[in-house]
Amino acid sequence: MSSLPIVLITGQLLTDAVWQPLLDAWPDRDVIVADNRRDDTIAGFAQRLLDTAPPRFMLVAHAMGGFVAFEVMRRAPERIAKLALISTLASADGPAQTARRQGYIDLVQSGRFDQVVEERIPMLFPEARRGDERLLAIARKMAADTGADTFLAQQRAIMARIDSRPHLHAIAVPTLLIWGEQDGITSRAHQEEIEEAIPGARLEVIAGAGHLPTIEAAGVVVPLLTDFIDQ
Repeated sequence: MSSLPIVLITGQLLTDAVWQPLLDAWPDRDVIVADNRRDDTIAGFAQRLLDTAPPRFMLVAHAMGGFVAFEVMRRAPERIAKLALISTLASADGPAQTARRQGYIDLVQSGRFDQVVEERIPMLFPEARRGDERLLAIARKMAADTGADTFLAQQRAIMARIDSRPHLHAIAVPTLLIWGEQDGITSRAHQEEIEEAIPGARLEVIAGAGHLPTIEAAGVVVPLLTDFIDQ
């Protein structure tokens, strides 16, 4: 068992609940969930994490958390021992993504925040899981617990993020990529782009899972991450 602390960085419109299977499996480990609620830039998230994290740690990041992780790796690579990236991508937004995000902002500003999570459900979960009331309830509660103001701040941070691809080759720690093969937000090409750029990175594709593999396929993802951290 690794003695180094583990820092988890959560994605947009998500809370600690997305990590619950890991938290349950690691009761005796030093696990910290980074604050993803109080900033509106990726740099702000990254610096807050570095200011509050232990001197050296392992970093596990999901979705928007991956954007923060890339910034952490640029700012303080010597502090990270291992890196796991789940359902993320390294490029900046293109015009289609920016337009979609602006649509979410417009919904929230017109008082329809609840509609945002409903529009996201087809991207979060594969078609076969969209009737899974347990998963839908978790996604809706995470969104409600995040709230409209925090969502807008996270959205602004994501829209303004830089393209991290030119910096990936400098990541020199063991890196694991985890991706659900039916993710409606990130693609296989996004994963392979990161895998090819980071020396020694390894991609694990989770069959049948969408954007939230930690809760959709905990029986696969928890052992994967545990083995990676303990290697």
